[in-house]
Amino acid sequence: MIPAEPDALGSETRMFRFGWVFGLIWLFYLAYPLGEVFALPAVWQKITGTAAVVVFGATFVATFWGFRNANRAGRKIDLRWAWAGLAVMAVLIAVLAVMVGSQAFGATIYMAVLAVMTLPNRQAWAVVIALVVVVEVVPRVVPDWDPGTFFAFQLVISAVAAWGITQVFKRNHELAVARQQLADLAIVAERERVSRDVHDILGHSLTVITVKAELAGRLIDIDSARAAVEIGQVEALAREALGDVRATVGGLRKVDVAVELHSARSALTAAGIEAQLPPDGDMVPLRNRELFGWTLREAVTNVIRHSGARRCSVELSASRIEIHDDGSGITGESSGDGHGLRGLAERVKSSHGTLAIGRGDGGGFRVEVTAP
Repeated sequence: MIPAEPDALGSETRMFRFGWVFGLIWLFYLAYPLGEVFALPAVWQKITGTAAVVVFGATFVATFWGFRNANRAGRKIDLRWAWAGLAVMAVLIAVLAVMVGSQAFGATIYMAVLAVMTLPNRQAWAVVIALVVVVEVVPRVVPDWDPGTFFAFQLVISAVAAWGITQVFKRNHELAVARQQLADLAIVAERERVSRDVHDILGHSLTVITVKAELAGRLIDIDSARAAVEIGQVEALAREALGDVRATVGGLRKVDVAVELHSARSALTAAGIEAQLPPDGDMVPLRNRELFGWTLREAVTNVIRHSGARRCSVELSASRIEIHDDGSGITGESSGDGHGLRGLAERVKSSHGTLAIGRGDGGGFRVEVTAP
């Protein structure tokens, strides 16, 4: 059985539950303008400047965290919210610049980081370039402002770091989604395997049980001892089928061509069909024994159910098995539209082999599987 997979998206959500701390880390750079604000002579200037810095930081964290939550939840937020946050931050930087000069440009780092983490790449890097131009040009134009603060360099480095971290978050989310999809596909594949195996096992076993029960019914008045033997075999087959179903559901069922040859001979004989089978399957390598076993089981089941044949022959080699009968040819489920042959086609495909189904050269129905 496929083990239960943990919820990958849920794990990612728990992993980033405290992602708001990441937004707070960037507040370190507010030390530049805040230090200048505390150095202002008037109390009202200190209060106003401090309020501007606090609102600036709150705007950054709120916008950043809103977009992070939306991205993790797979939702889209209107980019106008990001632009609104950047506009508010730009206004506050202008207010601080009037009060403390070029030291206020330390806060432009937040605008660069927020732009990279919330806007499409082209828009984000356009904002970063515009900010670089502002912090490099404006201090050289305005008298008494210090142009040598390296804010442009720090701004670019911070933007690149934020872009790299954003890519990591994005890849982690995509990986979590992929893991969840793989887990879902594994569950679906396991269900299909169990369904296919149960169909094939019960289809064959119940067919043989039906044939033997009919034979026992005809023999009751003619040969009661032989009828009792057939009924005993019906009981044994029913128990075997029940065990096979349990083993299949548990993922333990293994089909072998040698075992299926013995079962096919017994089933065909009980159905009154001459069985021309190889004595054993020792020439088949281990890698092909299960595939050939399923092929033989499904083909013989179709011969007994649908063909009306008098003779069934099996040709077996290391890489090929062919089952051919002299019955009515392609009719009913044996036309290839039945669940059993569809399941066989899936098995052959998963083994990278080839399957041929159709009318034989001398009439009847032919199933051939060639292993890679």
